[in-house]
Amino acid sequence: MARRAKEHYVNNKEFSHAVVDYVNEVNAAREKDKVEPKITNYIGSCFLKIAEGLSHKPNFFSYTYREEMVMDAVENCIKAIMNYNIEKATRTGLPNAFAYFTQISYYAFLRRIAKEKKQQDIKERYIDYAGADAFADFDGDTDSEFIVDQVRQKSQWIREKDNAVKAFGKSEKKKQRAKRKVIDSFEEFYII
Repeated sequence: MARRAKEHYVNNKEFSHAVVDYVNEVNAAREKDKVEPKITNYIGSCFLKIAEGLSHKPNFFSYTYREEMVMDAVENCIKAIMNYNIEKATRTGLPNAFAYFTQISYYAFLRRIAKEKKQQDIKERYIDYAGADAFADFDGDTDSEFIVDQVRQKSQWIREKDNAVKAFGKSEKKKQRAKRKVIDSFEEFYII
């Protein structure tokens, strides 16, 4: 039975040659003060396949904003295509555009995750400040007030647990630094 072709497969050799050809065309157009050519559909689809394939990795798969991560990665790849160094030597001696644009996509994903976490923190602070009552109409329903109290208690418990973990981490780092100082001073004392 024949193996099924992967959906997000990018042939590195063909993709690298397409990127090198495009960069050379743009550089030639710039030298002659002509209009720069657009990125080809093949290169654009490869950017999308690279970002989509990377988004299916275990460390990125579970995010609800995975599509935004993919689109950020494609946008960053388009912006960075002229930064691709066509003379850069690799171990094989051939250009490796796949690795270059995968790295760009990876860091675009990390930036999107940081942005989304920042927005989530802002949302949580606003809800804490305004209170859950501002976001729901309970009409004097005691069951719903009980639910709100449970949510408040759970969020307070989570905050306390997070603070305890942070405090424990800080104390462990402090102990390790103290141990390291003792070992360093011991080594200095006994060095001949």
